[in-house]
Amino acid sequence: MILKGFKQNSTKKHLSKLLNSRQFFLNEDKIASLGVIINIDETDDFESFRKLAEVMHVKQNKLKIIAFTSNKKEDISAWDVCYNPKDFSWNGKIKNKELQEFLDTPFDALISYYEQDVLALKVLTAASKSKFKIGVLQSDNRLNDFIIKTNLKQFDLFKNELIKYLNTFNKISNE
Repeated sequence: MILKGFKQNSTKKHLSKLLNSRQFFLNEDKIASLGVIINIDETDDFESFRKLAEVMHVKQNKLKIIAFTSNKKEDISAWDVCYNPKDFSWNGKIKNKELQEFLDTPFDALISYYEQDVLALKVLTAASKSKFKIGVLQSDNRLNDFIIKTNLKQFDLFKNELIKYLNTFNKISNE
């Protein structure tokens, strides 16, 4: 139990370091690649994000969706892109190669679609090399560059607001 507390504190320090070192620059590049992080304990609607990517003119091969669960069992889901606390070590370091590849991908945009205050999810969002981070209201506003205050059950509202603002920012291709 004490080791778990030390691990959590070291991860919090790592998260703080990631958030304090992040710099945000809104550029004029269109969004061509999209990463999505969801908490499968809250929602498992992968298809809505595929449809959102279509509306944003992001090709399916440029879309990557991963899910996280606090459940440590290996058989939690049929999804092969679902990660859990076993994939993290001390200082928030990632032990899973595929998960690290996702974080190292410089997506044009990353959507963090979760509400629960889970340290591992925050680390995933902060550690992502994404250029533009979008999320729903979080306890730490430094996680995302753009926040849309909606409930997870209101995905259509989230999608409509996101598209409206991305068009305003001229981030969506007209292809």
